[in-house]
Amino acid sequence: MFPGLTNPVAAGRPGTLRAIEAALKTDRLVFAVSQRDTSDEPNPDILYSMGVVARIGQIQRGLGGVQLLLQGEQRATALQYGTTEGYMTAVVVTTEEMGPLDDHDPAFEALHKETRERAAELGERRGLPEEVVHQVLDQVTEPGKFTDLVAGYIDIPVPEKQGLLETLSVEERLRKVLVHVQRQIGLLEAQEEIKSQVQEELGERQREMFLREQMKAIQKELGEEDQAKEIGELREKLAKLVLPKEARAEVERELGRLERAGRESMEAQVIRTYLEWMAELPWNNRSDDQLDLKHAIEVLDDDHYGLGDVKDRVLEFLAVRQLRAKQLADELGRTGELPVTKLRTDREPSAGDGSDATITDTKEAKSRAMAKGPILLFVGPPGVGKTSIAKSIARSLGREYVRVALGGARDEADIRGHRRTYVGAMPGRIVQGMKQAGTRNPVFLLDEVDKLGTSYQGDPSSALLEVLDPAQNDSFTDHYLGVPFDLSEVLFIATANFIQNIPGPLLDRMEVVDFAGYTEREKREIAKKYLIPRQLEEAGLSDKPVSFTDEAVASIVTRYTRESGVRQLEQRIGAVARKVARRLATGDAASPSNATGELSIDDVRELLGRPKVHPEHAAEQNEVGTATAMYYTPAGGDIMFVEAAMRRLGAAPSQDERVQVSGMGNVSLILTGQLGDVMKESARAALTYAATHAQRLRISEDKLGPIEVHIHVPAGAIPKDGPSAGVTMATALVSAMSGRLVRRDVAMTGEITLRGRVLPIGGVKEKVLGAHRAGITTIILPKDNEADLEDIPDDVRSQLTFHCVETLDQVFAIALVPGAPGSADGGISEGGLRVAAKGA
Repeated sequence: MFPGLTNPVAAGRPGTLRAIEAALKTDRLVFAVSQRDTSDEPNPDILYSMGVVARIGQIQRGLGGVQLLLQGEQRATALQYGTTEGYMTAVVVTTEEMGPLDDHDPAFEALHKETRERAAELGERRGLPEEVVHQVLDQVTEPGKFTDLVAGYIDIPVPEKQGLLETLSVEERLRKVLVHVQRQIGLLEAQEEIKSQVQEELGERQREMFLREQMKAIQKELGEEDQAKEIGELREKLAKLVLPKEARAEVERELGRLERAGRESMEAQVIRTYLEWMAELPWNNRSDDQLDLKHAIEVLDDDHYGLGDVKDRVLEFLAVRQLRAKQLADELGRTGELPVTKLRTDREPSAGDGSDATITDTKEAKSRAMAKGPILLFVGPPGVGKTSIAKSIARSLGREYVRVALGGARDEADIRGHRRTYVGAMPGRIVQGMKQAGTRNPVFLLDEVDKLGTSYQGDPSSALLEVLDPAQNDSFTDHYLGVPFDLSEVLFIATANFIQNIPGPLLDRMEVVDFAGYTEREKREIAKKYLIPRQLEEAGLSDKPVSFTDEAVASIVTRYTRESGVRQLEQRIGAVARKVARRLATGDAASPSNATGELSIDDVRELLGRPKVHPEHAAEQNEVGTATAMYYTPAGGDIMFVEAAMRRLGAAPSQDERVQVSGMGNVSLILTGQLGDVMKESARAALTYAATHAQRLRISEDKLGPIEVHIHVPAGAIPKDGPSAGVTMATALVSAMSGRLVRRDVAMTGEITLRGRVLPIGGVKEKVLGAHRAGITTIILPKDNEADLEDIPDDVRSQLTFHCVETLDQVFAIALVPGAPGSADGGISEGGLRVAAKGA
């Protein structure tokens, strides 16, 4: 303290508090003196001898001590220190300062004025307003008090301040204060000069970095994570990965760029996102393959009912790879290492791809062996289990399962990713799926590959060529990553509904596995074993006595669904379960109707309403001019009727309606039912054949004049096309022209030629299943489709009679009732090639 100044003091020591209390009881005077060493408790040995006699002003008491204002009054020198009642006392004598010999000496006045001006300058440089500085300094006119005022506010160490206090000569004290003030001013000037030079040297970029450094310090004080720590953790995470040489070089380059970039810059965000993607990809993580084929059989049988052919193909696929994996694992166990080139027999090793490396891990050997071979393509209508059986394959192998839906994808970047130059760039779906799997050998399902689109942004199906080519996918390069990523250990499986929509080069890289529709018996079994328990559990009825009778399940299958799969069937069962749950929740005991808790046909009718599906059934009697055809759609197979009628015209038909047919004169042919061009051509071919062979087909002469022939296919709102209805149109046309009945229990399919040959068609299994469902017992097929009978389930084949024919004459001999026109009696002609019920 200096005389004339008021200082706030916080006191908390017990001795100091006692001294304050003693002073308050008397004249409120204390002796304020500094310590030479502030780390020890005060004692006479560490106290200076000269201090200031101060008066206690305001005082505020608190839990930790007192806050008080001390007003310095006069210099004093302690003659003796002592202790009384726990606090220190001192015997002091006041010390008078020594004024100048002549107050008006020019040198003294100049010193005083210079000190006053420099003190004002120092105050202003420290940021104090000019008015405040001059107001404070102008209140003190005496040189001694002025030096004490300035000495109290300059920032110098305590020993130097004590030296100013002990300097009694006013003139000498003025000189010392001026030196200290000038030194403070010089320090501030140097700081300002340095700051100015730095600001001039720093450009906009450096200034931004400077501000960011300040922001980092602020964020650190706020407890936010430091960038250096983040980069260090990211570097440590990347260092643990076993990366290819190209990937390692790219990672190190990007890490260096990240360290040089500002934390909040856009470039740093892009680099950090890229490195995080690189760190999270499964460069060297594998799942251990399960090589137990019996386990695979159990998993497939538990998850799916039926699909015997599909299961056999999948098990063959797995068996070959498991045997290969065991062979390599055994060889690895004997030799301790395995050259990578031994696993790459399908191509020549390329430089820099690691072909000269060796494998020492059994898990890696099994994984690489499992990935060899063709890629499976599951083709079939919706809801037949294509996606779910891929998941079962993953479960049987113990691999991770990833599904990528490609339906509607029109951008090549969906497969290959975006380049990092674009804002918001990200990897393609292949790399995203690998990150999701967390292993480099998952089962990767490419769902709906037949629904890929094409736009100005590229062709995704072309980008898939590299992914699905075993000779190339070990170095798949995503545009975002920019480095090769090995996909050779991934087990790719694709699904599609329409194989004709898949480009040829892409289809060539996959092995097709056909999924046909389920029979009604298979649907009933699937419903009882899988769908009903699952829907009852989802409806909260698993602990309730609710079940379905066999008749109720069959009713849902036939009357409320029309599909090849079981997706609609599960929806209808779910609807029944929800309605039952609602009735039970509201206390309505009216359903189910019987005491055992079984839902009957009547319950299903009440809950689902009227039947939504009205499938075709075999005709009730033989008719003239009506033949039964079989057709196939993605929803399954069914039958349809082809109707033909003719009438004699009084006049020749118009030019637009007239069709010149050799041997028949003028004929008007009318085709209705939204028939496509191919079906119309089949009808014309049938009419030409009937006219050409009229005598042999027992068509009378009076029906060869000007006539109108009308062929109609019901369900006129539905477009129809295809060549397989040719034999049916020919049969209906010949029946109408000859008056012979067509057998009601016969359904047929096949393409025809003008010479009467019957050509093969597709979808035999689905068509036969639809005909069997409609009550047909006799099937006519082209001879070349005889081998397709092996695809038909045994229980269906045993209930049907098949005739494989080569000509239309054989078709007519089977489908038309022999005897006089219009006669319903007669047996089956032996003109056709008959196949036994269990025919090959």
